[in-house]
Amino acid sequence: MSRGMCPNQSGLGEKTPDLATRKHAALKEGAEPSPAPSLLSLTDARSPVRTANMLVWFTALAGLAALLFLLLQTLSPYFGDECAYILRSIKLGIRLTKYKKAKPFYSILDCFLDAVKRRPGKIFLHFEGRDYSYEQVDKQSNKVARALQAEAQLKEGDTVALFLSNEPYVVWIWLGLAKLGCPAALLNFNIRSKSLLHCFSCCGAKVIIVSPELQDAVEEVLPTLREQGISVFILSESCSIQGIDSLSNKISQASDQPLSRDLRANVNIRSTALYIYTSGTTGLPKAAVVTHERVWAASFIQAACGITAEDIFYINLPLYHSAGFLIGLSGAIERGMTVILKRKFSASQFWDDCRKHNVTVMQYIGETMRYLCNTAKTHKVRVAIGNGIRTDVWSEFLSRFGDIKVRELYAATEGNIGFINYTSKIGAVGRVNFVHRFFFPYTLIKFDIEKEEPVRNAEGLCIEAARGETGLLVGKITRRSPFVGYAGNQQQTEKKRLRDVLKKGDLYFNTGDLLRFDHENFVYFQDRVGDTFRWKGENVATSEVADILTTAPCILEANVYGVKVEGHEGRIGMAAVTLKEGQDFDCEATYKQVTSYLPVYARPRFIRIQPCLEMTGTFKMKKVRLVEEGFNPAHVKDPLFFLDSEKKTYVPLTEEIYRAIISLEIKL
Repeated sequence: MSRGMCPNQSGLGEKTPDLATRKHAALKEGAEPSPAPSLLSLTDARSPVRTANMLVWFTALAGLAALLFLLLQTLSPYFGDECAYILRSIKLGIRLTKYKKAKPFYSILDCFLDAVKRRPGKIFLHFEGRDYSYEQVDKQSNKVARALQAEAQLKEGDTVALFLSNEPYVVWIWLGLAKLGCPAALLNFNIRSKSLLHCFSCCGAKVIIVSPELQDAVEEVLPTLREQGISVFILSESCSIQGIDSLSNKISQASDQPLSRDLRANVNIRSTALYIYTSGTTGLPKAAVVTHERVWAASFIQAACGITAEDIFYINLPLYHSAGFLIGLSGAIERGMTVILKRKFSASQFWDDCRKHNVTVMQYIGETMRYLCNTAKTHKVRVAIGNGIRTDVWSEFLSRFGDIKVRELYAATEGNIGFINYTSKIGAVGRVNFVHRFFFPYTLIKFDIEKEEPVRNAEGLCIEAARGETGLLVGKITRRSPFVGYAGNQQQTEKKRLRDVLKKGDLYFNTGDLLRFDHENFVYFQDRVGDTFRWKGENVATSEVADILTTAPCILEANVYGVKVEGHEGRIGMAAVTLKEGQDFDCEATYKQVTSYLPVYARPRFIRIQPCLEMTGTFKMKKVRLVEEGFNPAHVKDPLFFLDSEKKTYVPLTEEIYRAIISLEIKL
């Protein structure tokens, strides 16, 4: 502003009418009132000099902000990614808080129903050449709900077990059950016999729904199910087996009209939505209780990774997994996007599917990425979400397929702490930031590998691991980050609770995983503690495998563990066994036993015959030395055997076979 000039004068010294006067004059002349002027236009009308001064200030501030950003970006190349992630996280946190307080409760089902209203014709699911719109899936789930309501007399709170392969029926049934207020138990379709009965019973289900291709597995345990009064339904038009009722014909005849919300009136954010099974150190899978709050939290992972409604998501992981069901399917509903669903992973079909369906977001487990590095290049994928990728495979994947944003995760189905690598830093499973730690408190504590327990000081408290040191990850149990535990297994639930960690009386969730935080705040997964190891993306409980091995006619004791194999992620199953007196190792009988009762990923590929098993002072089997020695016949003097899938038996592990495994000529 020029000196000596009145505030209401223009540069020409003429008085300028104020805004109200000009608006009144315009109305009097019958003209349309002008829209409210912007700050800049008002300034411009009053003084070009003031405008110039303000523009200079705005430019200077913008430049200063840009300079500050560039400086911070230079000091930390991940600053921009961190800001974007923190902003998304805060927004998602606000949304979750809103859903918690909403009455009636707003669930992922309600989110789906809103998507149906907004875009009924949008493709929600594509499966084996067929498209299903949001509206079609909604109507199909109505039919499922009505059929189950009539045939199984389901009511709010009743649990239904789903023993199904990857197919649209999983989605329809889950949504239909949600409309009735019923939790679903997602059974692993690889389990059999004792494990199947255990998984079914611990969730308290009274109904099980089965795919036709899994009928044989259910027939095995049908007498027990019938004794317990369990209703068994198969997804076929008819069934001649007594005790198994057909369901598809009832679904096709049912009405597709919407169901009353009153059917799920008592469902709230802390109600059980799902049971998802996770292998632990007990030898049998545990049913992790997944609340509606947890479904929301997992579904937000896609949003946190910058996925939008216009993306197309490719699910080839099993829907009984948290990754496929919660992150993939529920996340797609939260985003309102399209899902391409596959029965199972196929490296040869993967990129063809991605090209054909314009896939922009894919899921993976470590093995998936390695297989894909041997296939075609062209695609439109921009984001890959998953866990378990090795550093060398990660680098090769990016080199081969271009700038795909790999969002490596660390999480557990039942856990209360997880990480996302939102920076694409190769090898890391996440990054520490203050916002995450404020809402979900956690720490790394020193852990004794030999004793398999946390290291404690003289006061009985745990000792925090130093930066750069490997430690056991524990997450503080709070109302905001709860640990619900396992259905029907209070003992295992309590085992996961760690008390007196940093101060007397506190309570933490024991992840059972060893991690490391580096000096740049990146998080690296190191190993799993206890008896459980991972192979082919699955957790293998060693005691369950040992139980099966010791039922073989020749085996007295079995010590099961995982060993590393060059060129493969995770650890493959191996067992040191002792034989019954006077018995030789029966290759064929042992092969038949493990293939009959164990899923492929849990079958021990290597057997080591020992005269006796080494024990600790407390009669626990020692594994450390066995793991270190591995399966090299040049170093191991005990007899070694290899599971030969082609010959359908165990065969002596020779130097020739060993070299073929190491050179990847033999596929594991």
